[in-house]
Amino acid sequence: MIKKVLFAYDASEQAEKAFDFALDIASKYGSQLMVLSVATPPEPPVSVEMEAVLENAEEYYEQHFAKLRKKAEQAGIIPLFEVRVGHAAEQIIRKADEDDIDMIVMGHRGKSFIERWRLGSVCKRVMSYAHCTVSIVR
Repeated sequence: MIKKVLFAYDASEQAEKAFDFALDIASKYGSQLMVLSVATPPEPPVSVEMEAVLENAEEYYEQHFAKLRKKAEQAGIIPLFEVRVGHAAEQIIRKADEDDIDMIVMGHRGKSFIERWRLGSVCKRVMSYAHCTVSIVR
């Protein structure tokens, strides 16, 4: 049984498609849907900058969350939204552990070779270390 679904949202085109899938799963199973966005801190992180990063990220994602919230309400789902600062894969896995998530849904984001080499694949890391089912939507 899928009681809790965590949707990792980065505002990409793939994430929009993945949200529809997460919404469908939540509707079919009567699951709680949580939406998590992660802002990447500057290097090296400074506490003052971290607060500004989180504040800017919350403002940015809130505009996108409004669209997702409307779509979810039409499906009869009231999702919970959260923005964190840190490495995306680490924060997604941490949230899944903290909230005993049954399934993580995320979009496969097309990055350049250099970005993949430098940052690694968030999807690959989440699939490798998450304690639950992970669905990657292309």
